[in-house]
Amino acid sequence: MIKRRLDQNGWSYNDVARRGGISRSTVHHLATSVRLAQVPQQTTLEGLAKGLGIPVAPVQRAAAEAAGVNLYFEDSPEITDPEVEILIASVHRLSPKDRRHVAVLVESLLEADGHGADQG
Repeated sequence: MIKRRLDQNGWSYNDVARRGGISRSTVHHLATSVRLAQVPQQTTLEGLAKGLGIPVAPVQRAAAEAAGVNLYFEDSPEITDPEVEILIASVHRLSPKDRRHVAVLVESLLEADGHGADQG
């Protein structure tokens, strides 16, 4: 996506980096990596989107795909946090035993914060 946008507009990695307020090396790494070790931080994705002159959502999707994460995108306004999307999309990659552990942890955290499932 990054290379296509650069080619379409005759931009360099420096051009995108300057407009987006991120480093040239970050732009280059994201443009040339076949597989990312992890999804970049939200501020990096926002800077890249700004530098490319496109909305952040397609950048988030492309970065998640490059990191091997399938994000769950729903038109629901409740799911706007990228961390929530990653959690929802990644849960299927866990074993049933690990999913149970995660569920117990979430329930425990919610109860500790006074936000138990029965409290909505």
